[in-house]
Amino acid sequence: MTNAKDLLHELATRKAVKRLLPVLGIAYFMSYVDRTNVALAKTALEADVGISAAAYGLGAGLFFVSYALLEVPSNLVLYRVGARVWITRIAVTWGAVSAAMMFVQNELSFYILRLLLGAAEAGLFPAMMYMVTLWFSQKHRVTIVGLIYTAPCIAIFIGSPMGGALMELDGLGGLHGWQWMFLVEGLVTVLVGALVWFALPARPADARWLTQEEAAVLTERAVNQGAPAQSRTHGRLRLAFGHPTVLLLAGIYFINQVIGAGVGFNFPALLQSLGLESPFLIGVVAGGGGISGLAGVLLFPWLKRRFGREVTLIGLCAAAGTVILIGFIASTSAVLSIGLVFVANFFALGTLPLFWSVAMSRMSGLVAAVGLAFINMIGITGGSSAPTSTAWSRRPPEAWSRRTTSSPPPRSSASPWCPCSRCRSAGRPRTRRRRGSGVRRRRRDCPARRIDR
Repeated sequence: MTNAKDLLHELATRKAVKRLLPVLGIAYFMSYVDRTNVALAKTALEADVGISAAAYGLGAGLFFVSYALLEVPSNLVLYRVGARVWITRIAVTWGAVSAAMMFVQNELSFYILRLLLGAAEAGLFPAMMYMVTLWFSQKHRVTIVGLIYTAPCIAIFIGSPMGGALMELDGLGGLHGWQWMFLVEGLVTVLVGALVWFALPARPADARWLTQEEAAVLTERAVNQGAPAQSRTHGRLRLAFGHPTVLLLAGIYFINQVIGAGVGFNFPALLQSLGLESPFLIGVVAGGGGISGLAGVLLFPWLKRRFGREVTLIGLCAAAGTVILIGFIASTSAVLSIGLVFVANFFALGTLPLFWSVAMSRMSGLVAAVGLAFINMIGITGGSSAPTSTAWSRRPPEAWSRRTTSSPPPRSSASPWCPCSRCRSAGRPRTRRRRGSGVRRRRRDCPARRIDR
């Protein structure tokens, strides 16, 4: 009887993997693309809109502020209305806000839209982790989470070149390349929300492609294969916020997000300082970091299955990641900094399947919905501080930039500096707006003579 039930459970698990993971993977893929491709627009936003490096770092970090503050409330609503309804709402609203990023006009509008984007996307990832606790037994969770994490790795590898290609549409239809990037990616995300609504059942009992016996065994094993009774948090929400293991995991995740956001948001700018002008080429090189991340999310779950001791592996990866971040900030070598980015992706992404498997093994039910969101909330605040802190702490890369080898052309009333991305790519520095004026001048040989702002 036990062998027959085990076989039924394995069959049902394979069905769930084939049906659920593509939908969750696509949603997480677009989440990561929308969240990180703003890095590709960093230099263009500075030239076309006048957003400074410090303002960009603040705006990039503000996303994580609203994202973190609304994590727990979002998952409380998720627990009441179900994953299908709530993940659909998240995808549609964040896609709409992402498309609205094309209307950024100044630093204030950039800050507001980044805050709204974080609020719209809040709760997506802990919602997916909560779904894993409802569908899969503990022995399968590290593998399932590892497969989910292939989505951001692919997003780094494919999404960056995709965003760079969209930015090559600069000038088409009177729009800048970064406006096309935000518009197209936002509309695709709205379509992903529709896919979630039609293809993602909230619980095994809601899945039409499972028999009643398969749904029952999935639910039973997901509940019964958790942590021992004395290690679980049952019914008392304060344990989800104050349990030592939960706090330790939140601290480790905080370090992980500091590394990922601090390095990732500044990587395209680092490549531009080396002389790469084409947005597509920058996207291709930046996307190479996804290969090292993919290696990590496949290797570390295998190490856990082979040797166990996932907590020890998590601690070692966190220590290695901290050293890498310090080295990235202190480095004055472009080649070393790029190498550290790839190594950071390996550790930062590779340890996450182990991390969330440990977290899910210690929570169930409503406490899992709240506790997973709490860990993500604490950890994600690292992403709010990292872009700004690394922007201020990294040394200026004059030694890397070929543009500093010659002095900029002198300003004159006959040939004012041009701010457009086309002239910038030709090596012409941008103009400064006249005080009290709403007009920025272009060069006389530029196709568009003036920009009314």
